[in-house]
Amino acid sequence: MNILTRTTRLGYTRQASLWSLLFCALVAFFFMLPLARMFLLSVWRDGSLSVGEYADLLGARSVRAGIVNTVGITLLSTILAMSIGLLEAWLIAYTDLRGKFALEIFFMLPFMIPSYITSLAWSRMTGASGMLTEMLGFYVPSVRSYWGIVWVMAICHAPLGYLLCLSALRKIPRDLEWAARAAGCSRSGAFFHVTLPLVLPGLVGGGMIVLLAGLDNFGIPAFLGSDKGINVLSTLIYQEIAGFGPSAFQRASCLSAILGFLALFCCGAIWLLGRSGYITESVAEDRLPRSALGRARVPVEIAVWLFILITSLLPLAAMLCTALLKAYGVKLAAGNITLDNFAFLLGNKKALGALKNSFLLAGSTGIAACIIGSAVAYGRVRVGGWRFRFMEAAFSLPYVLPGGVFALSMIISWIEPIPGWRPGIYGTVWLLGGAYIIRFTLLQFRAVTSAMMQVDASVEEAASICGARAPTRWAKILAPLLASGIVSGFFMTTTHAFTELTVSSILGALGSETVGAVVLNFEQSGNVTVSCAFSAMVLAALALFSLPNIALHLLRTKRKKL
Repeated sequence: MNILTRTTRLGYTRQASLWSLLFCALVAFFFMLPLARMFLLSVWRDGSLSVGEYADLLGARSVRAGIVNTVGITLLSTILAMSIGLLEAWLIAYTDLRGKFALEIFFMLPFMIPSYITSLAWSRMTGASGMLTEMLGFYVPSVRSYWGIVWVMAICHAPLGYLLCLSALRKIPRDLEWAARAAGCSRSGAFFHVTLPLVLPGLVGGGMIVLLAGLDNFGIPAFLGSDKGINVLSTLIYQEIAGFGPSAFQRASCLSAILGFLALFCCGAIWLLGRSGYITESVAEDRLPRSALGRARVPVEIAVWLFILITSLLPLAAMLCTALLKAYGVKLAAGNITLDNFAFLLGNKKALGALKNSFLLAGSTGIAACIIGSAVAYGRVRVGGWRFRFMEAAFSLPYVLPGGVFALSMIISWIEPIPGWRPGIYGTVWLLGGAYIIRFTLLQFRAVTSAMMQVDASVEEAASICGARAPTRWAKILAPLLASGIVSGFFMTTTHAFTELTVSSILGALGSETVGAVVLNFEQSGNVTVSCAFSAMVLAALALFSLPNIALHLLRTKRKKL
């Protein structure tokens, strides 16, 4: 143990132990108590513990269908998303494709665009009035179906699998693959017997994230399945809360508990599946190609760019074309193009208020998460101990559980957080802001923790020996060294908060709408062209959030190459 660690822990024990316990209590109150109260409500009936509400719900055909749809859509979309992500990662990590820098950006594009906007774009491209049907001259099946939901969800979540598989593939020692080929394995044999077992930890990690994202996703089923009667647990929770029945919150609590159980069960099953993998990685990423495509390179490049065109660019083009039409369903022609939809939005108080709310919520969430997440990340790396492990677990729980589950827990907890005290923040931006901070602080914590682990403690030790106090060490040493992690976490947090739909659709009310909720309202009320125009405005605003983060990513990539 070095001098700084001993000094830090000594000072921590003598001066800050009581404060850390107080902070743990606050974290438990804000991050964990709402979920505990929601679960208690689900098993509390007529003044005593009971599972009667669960029995009544499971006896309803709509709930059983929702559970089956949730499991089926999530598992199928996860398998498809991981297959796409693994193929994309293999092409980037192993082959000699040209233009990899541009390909990496386009492979990540579906992740940078909110899933509800992607759903809206795909619905405008397919179907009887879709752009593809009009261009090709024959009917292209609409994505407003069970399999359409699976496909769009897989496209939206494939970048998550791609990122984890890419890192795992680049760290596989090529010596092992050469040894397999020298022993007589074919290229495919080496892939299935060497590469695939070694990349399995990345597949498992990506599969868990994609599966949780699928269970959490509310926008895609709401946009593509609600009018067809295809409901999943997240949409059923929304319908219960929006209905405001006599036992709406209790029924929604039971549905949320079922959804949370499915999330934990599926993650456990995937983890058990991944235990058969091997963790044998090189220290640094190997970015040199390992497989020459030869004559197949040009056809493969054409196929890859066609895939990007069809899955990413054409849907957005269809959405933008719909935004410029006078009315939905008319043909795309010069006489039918107008900017009236955008002019309407610029004069619409509801749309402008949603943009203002989302900007304010995203900014305040980013700042608060930056302070809380960075402070706990420092304690987790430099101090350690059960207190900071507890805080890390508390940060993880609201983010890992589906958004509908978390939103309902916030309602139940903050209607009367302390017996006899009703703060009256339900349906206001204050509750939304608190929910965003609690849900997305984990992103900032993870980013700063990763950066903190790369800073050697001897740097702080030298400053401490020279008499620098903690504020000085942070201002002059840690902040510059951790700048990339702090900035990256800040932009991840603000982007997620700006585009969030599930929590805001449940917690929001008149005057506290966010951009996601307004897009959903326009779409459900039949204002298709207006919803497309507002989605285009949201994407333009999102680009303002994303550009600094993209520039930071490009700078990191250049440094790695050097």
